Amino acid sequence: MSIQSLAPIIARHPFCEGMSTPDLELLAGCAENVKFGPGEFLFRNGTEAHSSFLLRAGRVALVVHGAGVAETAEAGELLGWSWLHPPYRWHFDARAETAVRAIRLDGDCLRAKCEADPRFGFDLSKRILFQVTRRLERSRLHGLDVFRGAR
Repeated sequence: MSIQSLAPIIARHPFCEGMSTPDLELLAGCAENVKFGPGEFLFRNGTEAHSSFLLRAGRVALVVHGAGVAETAEAGELLGWSWLHPPYRWHFDARAETAVRAIRLDGDCLRAKCEADPRFGFDLSKRILFQVTRRLERSRLHGLDVFRGAR
């Protein structure tokens, strides 16, 4: 059985929109298909962060200890970027609320490819920063809604 590149699947994910074919192949070299059932954890708070997930189907709850579900991530989103900066630890739990299909991107592999190809690393970092910004904006809006409701 031949192993096919995940590049064509990755290319259809919104995170990778407009990415060049060579860069998609670099990303695919760090990728694997994964599935999680409802209630399974993609990762746990405080454990070593070594992956990102391109969510293809399903919904994942981001759980902050002592505060419950802070928000959810869904198909079409990137989940996880703590592998990018020390101390490489998760800051919350990620629990599948529904059946989840995703592409897991190995963080060690990605860091090595970013170091070897700074242009690729810069593009990937910009894409991740865009996702971080979107998540921060959603959190701010959620906080405003909660604050307004407390009056």
